Amino acid sequence: MCGIVGAYAYSPVNQLIYDSLLLLQHRGQDAAGITTFNDNFFHTHRGKGLVRDVFRTRNMRALPGNCGLGHVRYPCEGDSDNIEEAQPFYVNAPFGIGFVHNGNLSNWRELREELFSIDRRHMNTRSDSEVLLNVFAHELQQATDKGNDDETVIFDAVSAVYKRARGSYSVIAQVASLGMVAFRDPNGIRPLCMGKRETKHGTEWMFASESVALTGCGFDLVRDVAPGEAIWIDVKGQLHSRQCMPSAQLMPCLFEFVYFARPDSTVDGISVYDARLNMGEYLGDKVAKTLRLSEIDVVMPIPDSSRPSAMQLADRLNLPYREGLIKNRYIGRTFIMPGQAVRKKSVRQKLSAIPMEFKGKNVLLVDDSIVRGTTSKEIVEMARSAGANKVYLASAAPPVRYPNVYGVSMPTYGELIAHNRDVEEIAQEIGVDGLVFQDLEDLEQALRDLNPEIKAFEGSCFHGEYVTGDIDEAYLLRLCQEKEEAKKRKSAMPADD
Repeated sequence: MCGIVGAYAYSPVNQLIYDSLLLLQHRGQDAAGITTFNDNFFHTHRGKGLVRDVFRTRNMRALPGNCGLGHVRYPCEGDSDNIEEAQPFYVNAPFGIGFVHNGNLSNWRELREELFSIDRRHMNTRSDSEVLLNVFAHELQQATDKGNDDETVIFDAVSAVYKRARGSYSVIAQVASLGMVAFRDPNGIRPLCMGKRETKHGTEWMFASESVALTGCGFDLVRDVAPGEAIWIDVKGQLHSRQCMPSAQLMPCLFEFVYFARPDSTVDGISVYDARLNMGEYLGDKVAKTLRLSEIDVVMPIPDSSRPSAMQLADRLNLPYREGLIKNRYIGRTFIMPGQAVRKKSVRQKLSAIPMEFKGKNVLLVDDSIVRGTTSKEIVEMARSAGANKVYLASAAPPVRYPNVYGVSMPTYGELIAHNRDVEEIAQEIGVDGLVFQDLEDLEQALRDLNPEIKAFEGSCFHGEYVTGDIDEAYLLRLCQEKEEAKKRKSAMPADD
């Protein structure tokens, strides 16, 4: 999962992109980068860590230009320790292209081999984003060689990318002498929206993973980029769009609404905050059918993503709501930390309990989801240590039983607590007195209540059905093997001095 942004303006965009990346920091904490374009030169600075740590005044001064790209990274494919895999990426032909990508290609290995052996393009990392950039660059060169006008070149190139690339991808590219291009995979798995603001010089445009990055920087949300659509802002600031994949269908990732997106964002016409309130409504009905409400003294959220669901669940069931867990806001999100040991250690640093809210009470904890179970188990132990009599747990999402290959770090069965376990076994593993999961049908309906136009969602981690049609057991087994090999390579490396 990553956050991307692109801006076309009439004044320097370095500060604008920096500010927007701060608003998207929750989408990736591994690395950050900015590329600007000025006087036919690309200027880039990127580094490991949070946005605030990567950029200094001297770095910002070295990023001139009125258009540019930004990226915050959370690696799914590739090497999280390799700074060369931090984005934005760049290739010098054709034209020169700066490139940011959110998502994950499911056929990047095959594409990488084609690029080496057929297209004669070289890549220097294992990043699927670099593969996608080179596919786009190759198809842009092919379209240019036909001698067509710029608009035809841009849209023909994106159409060709759609025919080759499978998986999830939201992309923003700055093409020298042509302008800025944004496009989204034909299933619309990863979000991408467009905003604008009017100035005395003309209309300024901005693309971002979430609407909060637009509105928080003074832009008005115009709309989402449609699945299979390409939008081109030419060098004069004029907008052109074309549906480059007629058979496209919107199937957004359920985890965007459950966990990743900020509650103050709107994604594909759905308020994320309202979506989580709806999840609480439906989850409350499931809790009422599963647990004895008379045995529950208080409802508490596991901060922060679950708070709206917990509040609505408590209201639905007429139960007291309390904040019993306090979050240290200077600790990163444990779900997207790279190692299990790091995640486990950070839970106690991240959360602390208020003993008086737990002592002698039967507590219903509400979480957005349960993936590995590490955080849940630690929090249950924390609640008992604080004096809770009984601890129940309700998840606003269904059990995560299958790997996700579209940009969420759930690559192996062994890391998923719900794989090959029923609810009772999961409850025993976590150590709770009762466990309730949201039904998948209710989760989807909670979102569809807010946007009835969405007919289907990407929820492979819940049901094991992959929308791109190219994922089988052999593919998932290879993912497991590759991850184990990567762990061995990393453990064999000498420690830093």
